[in-house]
Amino acid sequence: MIALHNECLLFQLCNGESVPCSADMISVEIVGEADGQLEPETLRHAAASVFHYFKIELAREAVTIGEFSLALEKALHHLGYVIHAHEPGDHAGEIGHADLGRLVRETGERLELFFFPRLRDELRRQLRQSPHLVCFRSLRHCVKQLAGARRWSRRCERLEDQIVAYLRECLTAETASADCALVVE
Repeated sequence: MIALHNECLLFQLCNGESVPCSADMISVEIVGEADGQLEPETLRHAAASVFHYFKIELAREAVTIGEFSLALEKALHHLGYVIHAHEPGDHAGEIGHADLGRLVRETGERLELFFFPRLRDELRRQLRQSPHLVCFRSLRHCVKQLAGARRWSRRCERLEDQIVAYLRECLTAETASADCALVVE
C-alpha cells in the first residue's frame, strides 16, 4: 500500500474510487444565486478551513465528497452565505445510511442534550437526498455510549425507545419525508 502524503486527504467518489487531494488542489463550483455574491477568495479560504477540520481536527485520512460539501455549506452559512450542497451523483430514490455511533462521537460529549439536535440534523441531511428509505445503524452501540453503560440496562432500554420515538417524530414533522421509510437497527 502506498502511504498518503501528510498534507493530503482522500476524497471518496460516488463510484467507490478515492482521489488524494491537498488543500490547494480543491476546486469548488457553486451554481445558483450565491455564485455572484461569493468571492472566489472567500470560497478558497472556507474550503481550506474545512479541509483543515477533517485532516487535523478530526484526524481523518478520507472523506466523502458529500461530507466535505455539507461541512463547506455549514462553514459558508456561518459567514452569512446560503448554499445548498449536493454530492455529485446523488440520485433520488436511493437508500440513505447514517451511523448513530458516529453521531455520538461527533457530538464530542456523551450528552443527550447535544446528541438529539445532531440526530435531527442528520435526518434532515439524509432527507435532502430524497431517499425512499433512511437507515440508522448501530443503535445499541449508540445507546450504550450515551448512557455510559458497559451492559444493557433499563436505562438503556428507555433511551433506545426515546431515540426511536424521536426519529419517528422528526420524520413525521419533515415535509420532505412523504415517501420515505425509516429503519433503525
